[in-house]
Amino acid sequence: MRIKDITLAPSGRQKIEWVKSYTPVLNLIEAEFAKTKPFQGMKITMSIHLEAKTAYLAEILKTGGAEVSITGCNPLSTQDDVAAALAVAGLEVNAIHGASAGEYESDLIAALSVTPDLIIDDGGDLISLLHSSCRDYGKKLIGGCEETTTGIHRLKAREAAGILDYTMIDINDADCKHLFDNRYGTGQSVFDAIMHETNLIVAGKRVVVAGYGWCGKGVAMRAKGLGAIVYVTEIDPVKAIEAVMDGFQVLPMKEAAKIGDLFITLTGCKDVITREHLELMKDGVLLANAGHFDVEINKHDLDAMAVSTEQRKPCVTGYRTADGRWLNLLAEGRLVNLAGGMGHPAEIMDMSFALQAKCLEYLAKTKGTLTKGVYDVPREIDVEVATMKAKALNATLDQLTDEQKAYLLAAE
Repeated sequence: MRIKDITLAPSGRQKIEWVKSYTPVLNLIEAEFAKTKPFQGMKITMSIHLEAKTAYLAEILKTGGAEVSITGCNPLSTQDDVAAALAVAGLEVNAIHGASAGEYESDLIAALSVTPDLIIDDGGDLISLLHSSCRDYGKKLIGGCEETTTGIHRLKAREAAGILDYTMIDINDADCKHLFDNRYGTGQSVFDAIMHETNLIVAGKRVVVAGYGWCGKGVAMRAKGLGAIVYVTEIDPVKAIEAVMDGFQVLPMKEAAKIGDLFITLTGCKDVITREHLELMKDGVLLANAGHFDVEINKHDLDAMAVSTEQRKPCVTGYRTADGRWLNLLAEGRLVNLAGGMGHPAEIMDMSFALQAKCLEYLAKTKGTLTKGVYDVPREIDVEVATMKAKALNATLDQLTDEQKAYLLAAE
């Protein structure tokens, strides 16, 4: 166990209870798992942003009979009071906000040392360790779930190279995840964090969104809604056309660098903003990343350009250049919505984490029948979660008549 301070637990518990008030689908799953105990006798390791919504998912898995070991997937997104609350609740917790790179890896290894039957990964760090220094800890592993785009990229690269040794379910590309979590969740939470940490207006600013995947679409949509002038950078011609038809100008980062006031990267790739772009930027620009790792904005280039640095606000590091400009990096270039904010809204994570819970149950039930590889979320699970959420939102669906069903079958 490695947490900051056990006395912080009451604050963390308060956050978890608040989340439970706004997650009707997870509440239904918790009640179901309390009866069925799908994970009885199993150990589950989680590496995911350790905050209140994640904590509730961990407790649901414990309710389902699992011994749960949890750590973070980003040193700056861990909330110490939530970690303490989980420790008090009987979970194995190894995570502290602001951990060094070495401490972060040690916490991941400690979480895996229980030799799990199932895992939840966010970004692929658990899988990376299970293929390298922690192979022995994977000897009982049935499989796991990956939450995010970056982690799926890493998994599919392993699969394509023939070096993926486990069964993993792609949560990120399920409809109930990417259509809502990536778009509406990221779109809102990114601006929640930026506005909170800077106390600056969005309306009238030139906002540059790097990457027009589902997360980029959500951020661009919210920026437009807040009154910003939005530009998009892309490498994919299809996504570029989509951005244009959504009302945004698409241009290269070299051109966007000259005009942008706020830059937000969401590509899952490295070196999206480098020295050649930083040298063109205005005084006072804001640099934020909402991709999983802190490599999209090149911090080494920022350090090399700066004649001085200053912590201008708690979550804003200013880099002073030789010509007197301030380049302001938010949240150390890490996920701004979690390192600088509270992450996605509870109502959104209700769906994403429902998928996680139901897919772990699916893996437990199908133990030994799936070969190693990356699998889509079973369609019936996606539909089940969507149906529960629609009902919770008072969205009443039409039903096909027998004649309509027969017509559609005949048309096929």
